[in-house]
Amino acid sequence: MSAKIRSGKYIKFLVYMIVVVLLNVAGITLALRIDLTEDKVFSISKVSKDVVRTLSEPLTINVFFTKNLPAPHNNTERYLHDLLEEYALSANKYFNYRFYDVSTEEGDIDKEARENQELARNYGIYPIQIQNVEEDEVKFKKAYMGLVLIHGDMVERIPAVTSMDGLEYNLTTAIQKLNNKISALLSLPDKIKVKLFLSSSLEIVAPYMHIKGLADVPDRLESIVKKMNPKTYWKLDFEYLDPSTDPTALEAGKRYSMMNVKWPALSDAKIQPGEGMIGLVMEYGDKVAEIPLVTVVKIPIIGTRYQMADMDKMEEILNENMESLIDINQDLGFLVDRGAMKIPEAYPGASRRDPQAPPVSNFRRLVSQNYSFKEVTISEGVIPQGLDCLVMVRPQESFSEYELYLIDQFLMQGKNLCLFLDRFKEEAPGGYNRPPQSIPLDTGLEKLLSHYGIHMKMSYVMDENCYKQEMPQGYGGGQRPIYFAPIIKSRFISKDLAFMKNIKGLIGMKLSPIEIDEERLTENDIIAHRLFSSSEKSWEMKERINLNPMYIRPPESKEDQKSLPLAYVLEGAFPSYFKGKEIPIKEETGDPSKEDEKKKEADKKGTPELAGIKGEGGFLSKGKPAKIFVMGSSEMLKDNMLDPAGRSPNATFILNVIDYLNNREDIAVMRGKTQSFNPLYEAGPGTKTFVKSLNIVGLPIFVAVFGFFILLRRHSRKRRIQMMFQK
Repeated sequence: MSAKIRSGKYIKFLVYMIVVVLLNVAGITLALRIDLTEDKVFSISKVSKDVVRTLSEPLTINVFFTKNLPAPHNNTERYLHDLLEEYALSANKYFNYRFYDVSTEEGDIDKEARENQELARNYGIYPIQIQNVEEDEVKFKKAYMGLVLIHGDMVERIPAVTSMDGLEYNLTTAIQKLNNKISALLSLPDKIKVKLFLSSSLEIVAPYMHIKGLADVPDRLESIVKKMNPKTYWKLDFEYLDPSTDPTALEAGKRYSMMNVKWPALSDAKIQPGEGMIGLVMEYGDKVAEIPLVTVVKIPIIGTRYQMADMDKMEEILNENMESLIDINQDLGFLVDRGAMKIPEAYPGASRRDPQAPPVSNFRRLVSQNYSFKEVTISEGVIPQGLDCLVMVRPQESFSEYELYLIDQFLMQGKNLCLFLDRFKEEAPGGYNRPPQSIPLDTGLEKLLSHYGIHMKMSYVMDENCYKQEMPQGYGGGQRPIYFAPIIKSRFISKDLAFMKNIKGLIGMKLSPIEIDEERLTENDIIAHRLFSSSEKSWEMKERINLNPMYIRPPESKEDQKSLPLAYVLEGAFPSYFKGKEIPIKEETGDPSKEDEKKKEADKKGTPELAGIKGEGGFLSKGKPAKIFVMGSSEMLKDNMLDPAGRSPNATFILNVIDYLNNREDIAVMRGKTQSFNPLYEAGPGTKTFVKSLNIVGLPIFVAVFGFFILLRRHSRKRRIQMMFQK
C-alpha cells in the first residue's frame, strides 16, 4: 500500500515538472508582456508601432553598450533591451537590432573587443565618463552607451543613451527622420557646396598659435566628404579655396563671418606681417551654414589660446548642418516682420549674425529637431501654401487690413495659428533710475481674435503661488516672491487633451489673462480647451504697470483674487472676419517714380473694359476645421524658461502644442508619457492637521486598541481550551 502511495507521489511530481517545462517553453515562444504602469511607460506608442510596421527598406539598430555598468545605467541598458524587443514585436521583416558588448579597456584585449571598439568609432560612438560610487568613494569610469540607426545608406546616431527619459521618442523620430532624409536627398536638383576657405599664409604662423595639422585640413576634409558622398547619394561637392593666392576667393570669403587672422612681424622679422582667413561653409540655394574651424579661447592668467576643431567629429558636424540646409523636416511658418520676435534661423551659424536677437536658442534648437523654419514676411502680401501652422511671436507693429485678411484666409483654409502675444511693449525709461515703461500694444490682431471669440486683457497676472527668488545675505537673505512668475500647479492644468495628460506643473512669466466669448463660440460651434490657469490667489495688474518685485503687494481683500485662464486652444470651423465686408486691397509700397512709369505704360497700352467682368470664388466666408492656440506671453519661449534638452515640463508643453497644431498629436502624446515631474498634491491646512494628529495620537491609540482585542481573543481561546479538557 505504501509503495503505491510513493509511486503516486512520484508520478504527480513528474507531471508537475512536465507542466512547468511546457509553460516555460510556451512563455519563450509567445512572449506575453503586460505593462501595468499608469502611462504605459514600458510599452511603445501606436505611432512607434506604425513607423516600424511600414518600413520599406531594411533598418538596423546597432547598440554599443559596456556590460556590468553601475546603477542607474544598468537599468537603462535593460530598458533599451525591452524597448527594442517591443519594436521588433510590432515591426515587419525589415527591422533588426543587435547589441555589441564594447569594453573600454585598451592595449592587450581580445580580438572581438578590439573589433567592437573599432566599429563603434567608425560610427562616431565614443566612450563617455560616468560616475560610480564604490565603498563610499566616488569614482569615474568610461563607458560606451550609444547606438546608430542604419537605413539604406543613411546613418543616424544617438551617441549617448544615459537615461530612459524620452528614449522611445528619440528612436521613433530618428527613424522618421531617416525616411524624410532619404526622400529629401533624392529630390535635390542641385548639389550642396562644401567650401573650405584656408589661406596658405596661415601655415607660417600656425606654430605660434599652437595649431597642429593645419596643412592636412584640406585633404582630411576632402576625404570626409568623399566618405559621406555614397551615404548622401552623391549630393556633396567639396571645394578648397585659398584667399592668399586667389583674389576671387578672398572676396567670396568676406561675405561670411569666418575668422580672419592678422599678425605683426614675428621671430625677429623673419616672418613678415600678414593676414589669413580660415573657415568652412556649406551652401544650398540661398541658405548658408558657417562652421568655425578655429575658435579663440580666453583663459584667465594664461591668456588667449586658439583651438582647432575636432576633425574626428567633423563628419557628424557636416551631417547636422546638411540636414538643416535641405529641410528634411516638416515646414513650420514663422512670422518675421511687423516687429515680431526674431528667432535665429534653423541652420547653425546664423545666430551670430544678429547680436540683437533675444536669447531663444533653446527654442530654435528643440523645434528644429522636427521642423524646418519657414520665414513668413507678411508685408510681401503672401503666406506660403505649404504650411500647416503659422507661429506669430510678439508682433509689435500694426497689421494692415490686407495682412489681417491673409491671416484670416489662412485660417479659413483649415490651417492653424500659434500665437504667443504680448499686450505690452517694454521701452527704456526716460530718466535715471526709472523702471521700464510698459506701452499697451494694439496690432490689429486683437479685433481678429475678438471676432473668433478670444479676448486678451490689457493686464499682467500676479500670483501668490509664484517663483521665490533667493536673496543674498547682503540684502537681508530670505526669499523674495516674483509675483509675475506664477507656478502653475497640477490642479490648474486641464487634462482634456491627451498631450496635456502628463504635464503636472509649469512656471509662467509675464502672462496676460485670456477671456473667451462663450456665446460666440456656441453660435459657431467652436470648442475651447482651457490648457492652464493661475491659482485662486492671483490678481491682475492694470494700467500703471511696474514689475519691480519690491513694489508689488497682494491686494488686501481676498475678493480681488481669483483663478485666471492663461492659455487656450480653440478648434472648429471659424467664421471669416471679412464676411459681409469689402475685401481689402493690397497696398503697393514700391518706388513712386516706378509706379508712375507703370501707370503711363498701362495708359499707352490701353485699359481693358472691366465694368462687365465679375469674379467669384477665392474668398472663404466659413472656414474648414482649424485650430488656434493663444497665450499672452512671448517670455515663455526664452532660454530661461526652456531647458536645452527639452525634458522640463515647460519645454514639453511648448513642443507638444506645436506638434498638436501640426497634426502630430500622437508624437506629442509619446513625448509626454515619460514626463518625470510628478509633484505631490498640496493638502489644505485642515488636512495637514488631521494627518499630523493621526500620526502622533491616532496610530498609538489604534495599536493599543488592536493589542487589546488580540489579548481578549487569546483569553477567549484559552478558556475554550480549558473547558474542552475539563469535560
